[in-house]
Amino acid sequence: MSEPRWLDEREARAWRGFALMRMHLDRQLEQQMLRDADLSAADYALLVPLSEADPHVMRARDLGRLTGWDRSRLSHQVRRMEQRGLLERRRCDTDARGTDIALTDKGWSAVSAAAPGHVATVRSLFVDLLEPAELDTLAAISERVLSRLRSGCAEADAAADATCEAADAESASDGCEAGGGDC
Repeated sequence: MSEPRWLDEREARAWRGFALMRMHLDRQLEQQMLRDADLSAADYALLVPLSEADPHVMRARDLGRLTGWDRSRLSHQVRRMEQRGLLERRRCDTDARGTDIALTDKGWSAVSAAAPGHVATVRSLFVDLLEPAELDTLAAISERVLSRLRSGCAEADAAADATCEAADAESASDGCEAGGGDC
């Protein structure tokens, strides 16, 4: 086994600063969302893409991929949000094995009410502190890192898709309701 390439002082400062910033930023955003809108970050993570989808419905597997959540986490979060009337599960019209997740009127009201405060907090704690060139640099860095992460996951995603297809076929007779239907 080869010797690890340890981070030098400059690299460690950048990495630790980023990790610490992200942790504190996530905490502040979560606190603001709970305080002002009675929503968790997980709630908001599902409400936003559904609010942007037309017509406020997405396949469960697509929502899971978009959030980076596994099937179990998505299913549990959707169940909790269903109980609060924010979302509903529906059978997919185009694939009997699939499940759609739909934003309810209450969910739309919740995300519409929460978005202005969330954006104000993001702006106050992050965006307004950066120069336009820094925002462009950060976007480029994020895109590069995400590209690396996605390319490294291609094989894992293919294996997961095969597992999901097998699980979906096995549970098709019960409508996949227990596990959320899609990956």
